Parts: sequence; C-alpha cells; structure tokens
Amino acid sequence: MDRAYEDDKTRSLAVKNGLIPVVPPKKNRKEPWDYDKERYQRRNEVERYFLRLKRFRKVFTRYDKLDNIDTSVIQLAMIFDALF
Repeated sequence: MDRAYEDDKTRSLAVKNGLIPVVPPKKNRKEPWDYDKERYQRRNEVERYFLRLKRFRKVFTRYDKLDNIDTSVIQLAMIFDALF
C-alpha cells in the first residue's frame, strides 16, 4: 500500500487481513489518521534496499529454477551491495 493508493477501502482490507497500515494519509484528506512515522521510515528503507538489489540483473530476472541457487544469488548480491 502506498500513499497514492490509500483509501478507506484498501485500508480496511489491509486491517481485515491482519496487517497494520503505516502509510500516511494524503495531504488533502479531510479526516487524516495518525500513523507510526518510525515504522513508515523503516518501510521506506526496506523498499530502497530492494531497489538496490534489483540493480543486479540475475536477481531481477530470476533465471534460476532451484530455490537454494536463487537464495544464494540474492545473498551474493547483498554482499556486493555491502562492499561497494
């Protein structure tokens, strides 16, 4: 769920499925709700990390058929990302 797609229907569906929405309301919303700013910031950091991992073509395209090889490629990409 993202700020652009926030609405009462999507928010209630997320709560119904046991999720805690941490997306802030749009600025033009008449009845804004409170949200956890720290959790929203952490969510943003995780999304940016996945975007950095997608720079590696092999992670992005996922040609491997076996889960253990796919996991090892992701781990290798994480190591390269930490080093460079």
